[in-house]
Amino acid sequence: MSIKFSLKKSDDSKQMAHILIVEDDINLGQILFQELKRHNHDVELVENGEAAFGRMNKYIYDLMLTDLKLPGMDGIELLKKVKGLSLSTIVIVMTGYASVDTAVVAMKNGAQDFIQKPFGLQEIVQKVDDALAIKRMRNEIDYLRHTQEDIIYHTGDIMGDSPSMKKVLKMVEKVAKADSTVLITGETGVGKGLIAGAIHHNSHRSDNNFVQVNCAALPQNILESELFGHEKGAFTGAVKTRTGRFEQANMGTIFLDEIGDMDPSLQAKVLRVLEEREFERLGGERTIKVDVRVIAATNQDIRSLVLAGRFREDLYYRINVVNIDIPPIRHRKEDIEPLVRYFMKKYSKEFKKPDIEIDEAALSTLISYDWPGNVREIRNSIERAILLAEGNVIHQHDITIQDEMTKDKEPAEETVRLSSLAVNEKESILDALRKNDWIQKNAADSLGISKRVIHYKIKKYGITHPRWIKNR
Repeated sequence: MSIKFSLKKSDDSKQMAHILIVEDDINLGQILFQELKRHNHDVELVENGEAAFGRMNKYIYDLMLTDLKLPGMDGIELLKKVKGLSLSTIVIVMTGYASVDTAVVAMKNGAQDFIQKPFGLQEIVQKVDDALAIKRMRNEIDYLRHTQEDIIYHTGDIMGDSPSMKKVLKMVEKVAKADSTVLITGETGVGKGLIAGAIHHNSHRSDNNFVQVNCAALPQNILESELFGHEKGAFTGAVKTRTGRFEQANMGTIFLDEIGDMDPSLQAKVLRVLEEREFERLGGERTIKVDVRVIAATNQDIRSLVLAGRFREDLYYRINVVNIDIPPIRHRKEDIEPLVRYFMKKYSKEFKKPDIEIDEAALSTLISYDWPGNVREIRNSIERAILLAEGNVIHQHDITIQDEMTKDKEPAEETVRLSSLAVNEKESILDALRKNDWIQKNAADSLGISKRVIHYKIKKYGITHPRWIKNR
C-alpha cells in the first residue's frame, strides 16, 4: 500500500457525489473509502474491473476512481467499457507504474485526471473535488442550453414593504439555511418562482444549479423525459442520450412549478427521488443517484386534489414539509408602488429610455387596480407603458389595464395602439435582422436597443431564422 497521511478538517458544506472506487489493494481501498465518506460522498468499493463493470451496469456514478493495474480486466479496459456505458461518469486513474505513455493512453480513452502513487489524502481529495467541479460545470452548460431569463434572487431585491411579504421573506431566510422540501402556494403571478429562487440562492447550494420546470407547460410523456432524461432509442426521436432536470440539478435545487398538474404516475417517480434520491432515465435500466433539494409550487388547493384522487397523499406530505403562502397583490396594496418603480427602472434601461417618470394620475390608477394577474400583470403593464410613452413621463393614457368594469366593452384606444405597435415592432425587428444578415447584435445596434432586448423580442414574436436562404 502506497499512501501518505496528511489530514485536514472535513468540509461539511460540500454536497454528496456517488463515487465508485476500484482498488485491489484492500488497505488502500478502505483508506480512500473512509476519507471520501468523511467528505460527505456516497462511496462504494470493489476490488476488480469485473465487479466495477457489474456495478456500472446497475448504477450511473458521478465519479470512478480506479487503479490501472488490476487483476483480470485492467484499468484501461475498464475505462473503455465505462465510457461506453456512461459518458457522464468522470474517471480518475491511479497507478504505481506511472509514465507519460500510460497517462496519454488513459486520457485518450476518456480519463479526466491521472494520479501517481504514493499520494497524500489531501491530494486525492483535491483531485476528486476538481473533477466533480468539472462535472457540475458540464451540468450547468447543459442546463443553460434550456435555461430561462437570468434573475437576481437576493431577498433584498424582492419588492415587499407590506407586513405579509416581510413575513414571507423572513421565512425564506430561515428555510434557506436548511435542506427541507418547501411547498410554495399562491395565485398565478404572485412570484412563486422568485421566492423559490431566493431560497436556493441564499442556501449552501447556491454555487450549483437552480433548475426550474413548469409541470403544467408540457404533456406528461414529455415531462417525464424532461425530469428524468432518456436513453438513446427510448422513443421515436430519441437520437441521443439526454440528461434530465434532476440530473442537471444534482447538488443544487429543482423547482417544480405547478406540481398540482402532474400526472399521478409521474408523481410516484418524483416521490421515489425524494425518498431514495435515485431514479432511472426513460428507457434506461441503470440507477442514477442524486442529491437535490426540491421546492414545489402550485396555485391549486392540493388538499382538495388529494381528496379527489388526483394527487398522491404521500407525495403531498413529502413536499409540504414547509409551506410558504404568498398573498395576492390586492391584499398588499403597499407593495404596488415599489413594484411599479422597480419595473420602470428595469424596462426603461432595456428599452433605452433613461430617466422615465410616472405622473400621479397614472400611479393612482395602478395602485387602485386589484391586479388579478398579480406581479406578472404589473410587470407586463409597465413594459407596455414604457413602450407606449412618447416622452419621458408615463401618463394615465399610457396605462392599459383591463378592469372588470370595462372588459366587455369595445377595445380601448390604448389597446388598439398597443396591437398596432406590436405589429410594427415585429416588422421593424424582422427588417433589421434581414438587413444585418440575421446577426442579432448588429440588428439590435441598428434599432438602438440591447442584444438582450432583441433576443427577448425575437422569442416574444416567434421570429425564426429562414434557414433555406442559406442554401440559395
